[in-house]
Amino acid sequence: MTEATHKASFFRQSGWMMITAVGGGALMFLVHVFSKYIPKSEYAVFTVLFQILNWVTIPAIGLQTIFAHQTSAAVTEAQKRQLVGTVWAVTRGIVVIWLLMLFVTIVCHAKIIAHLKITNPAALWITLVAGLAMLLLPIWQGLLQGRQNFLWLGWAAVFNAMGRFFIAGLIVFLLSGWAAGIMVGALIGITTALGVAMWQNRDLWWAASEPFQSRAWLRHVVPLSIGCGAGQFLSSADAIVVQYYFGDTAPYLFGGTLARAIVLFTAPLVAVMFPRLVHSKARNQKSNLMLLTLMGTTALAAFAAICLTFGSSLVIKLMSKAEYVSIVPLMPLFAWSMVPLAVGNVLMNNLMAHSRFKCVPALAVVAIGYWVALQHFHADFKMVIEVLGVFNLAFLVVCMFFTWAIRDEEPVVTPLNPPEQEPTL
Repeated sequence: MTEATHKASFFRQSGWMMITAVGGGALMFLVHVFSKYIPKSEYAVFTVLFQILNWVTIPAIGLQTIFAHQTSAAVTEAQKRQLVGTVWAVTRGIVVIWLLMLFVTIVCHAKIIAHLKITNPAALWITLVAGLAMLLLPIWQGLLQGRQNFLWLGWAAVFNAMGRFFIAGLIVFLLSGWAAGIMVGALIGITTALGVAMWQNRDLWWAASEPFQSRAWLRHVVPLSIGCGAGQFLSSADAIVVQYYFGDTAPYLFGGTLARAIVLFTAPLVAVMFPRLVHSKARNQKSNLMLLTLMGTTALAAFAAICLTFGSSLVIKLMSKAEYVSIVPLMPLFAWSMVPLAVGNVLMNNLMAHSRFKCVPALAVVAIGYWVALQHFHADFKMVIEVLGVFNLAFLVVCMFFTWAIRDEEPVVTPLNPPEQEPTL
């Protein structure tokens, strides 16, 4: 491609991903409208269970990134066969990890139910089943992302959101279901997205494969999981802590959902950027897409924060119970606390795309420090949000430092991309 064509393709694909993200995000957010029709305690439970799903996927959070990376860089037949072998080996490993989670949940379910104040134990087990689909989904979405099949990557997100909203709505209004019923909708939505992603990659089901190079693969997936997982942890840990330490948490959790939407709103730009950077690196091509993505993400995140600063009162009044407006005075702080995380995610993904893993220990320290700080500084909702803002800013500073101040040398050939053959594409 010429540089102009490259940029046009980037913005076209980013636009499509933005449309599906906004549409899918709107449907996912509309799930929270059910808070008007169920008890506040049940709303708090299902919001926390959604964050638990995010935590369940942390062991696999690097999978979409690593598979997008490996797929984008697979430019020889040998690399493609190695990719197929990796897909099935990792799938088996994911099932084993999930079985371990199942065992731990069976042993500790009483404590989990008590700490999270779950009234219907079925909600916990439904969440666990949904967790298996969530663990597998990054593999197949990573293949779509790496192949730059953004059409179906976007549709998978929409189907996921549609399943959550429409199925959950039927259960709430027709069957009088509460948190457990909404989680059934989440399970169906995630399973539908997984099915779409697997079907679009069906040519790999029976393709020739090579043995899984576990050591080389783990040298990539572990730092990717930690790096990407740090951002995921920062965006979700506050909900778990608030649910444990506070009584009436529904207003905070609703406000948190609005604030986290800033990160989700900007994620499509990063999703399009990542495989393009990896593919350019594999072909030794230079690209300025990171700077374009950084500018676009900063502008979109700031715009979203401004909208929440002035419009959160109206949104909360329309979409939730009247008493939830108690969180409105904290929404400007909540919204702007998420902007550094959205911008930092661009820089972090750029570092991961170029296998610059020196930042990973520092990002892990930020995530651990955040959890420790939350345990000691949670006197009220405002303090929790302030802690969130401080550590999101620390996340951004670390990513900036390792992007521009530490110019660590990138490997010429990564272990996932052996140079046995010349590119065939």
